[in-house]
Amino acid sequence: MADKIIINIGRQLGSGGREIGKILAEDFGIRYMDKELIALAAEKSGLGSEFFEKADERASQVFGGLFSMRFPFISDGCLPTHNCLSNDSLFKVQSDVIRDLASQESCVFIGRCADYVLRDMDRCVNVFISSPLEVRVKRIARRLEVNEQKARELISKTDKSRAEYYNYYSSKTWGAAATYHLCIDSDCLGMKGTEEYIKDFVKRKLGL
Repeated sequence: MADKIIINIGRQLGSGGREIGKILAEDFGIRYMDKELIALAAEKSGLGSEFFEKADERASQVFGGLFSMRFPFISDGCLPTHNCLSNDSLFKVQSDVIRDLASQESCVFIGRCADYVLRDMDRCVNVFISSPLEVRVKRIARRLEVNEQKARELISKTDKSRAEYYNYYSSKTWGAAATYHLCIDSDCLGMKGTEEYIKDFVKRKLGL
């Protein structure tokens, strides 16, 4: 489809990436996919959503040997030959869901290596949203109602996990300028200004 819009957003915790993604989806009138991917992947695989939540944007690990047989409700090729339920298996299912959605309709995807999963699609715009640490700390502390030290620890842990996940599954580097079409500091223009800047960039890149 010549008018399809796929926007893949990577983001630092507290940078406002999710909020900006939601505004972009509303303005373009397209589907917004963040945690919604977990429910769709669980439905597709027949597995409980708790497995995908546990593996969400985390690098490979095997879930404690709880599963030692193939799952008849997952199509051949979804699970690796070692027959264990691992993050790799769940990543495969989630990636299939992302590809299926992108082939059918315009979407904004938040994280989950969507830019790498859809690397062969021409109608994609890959964006990374960052913000100064102190700004993010205050935003997370306010949003989660925790002190700034707790917010700082959460940001460090989450960004480390997202970087490890992205770097493990893709051939690129999380947050590096060369990885994306556009990197932007949301603190410079504010949430709405950043969204408008990205929207204009998307229109120009995709020739809308």
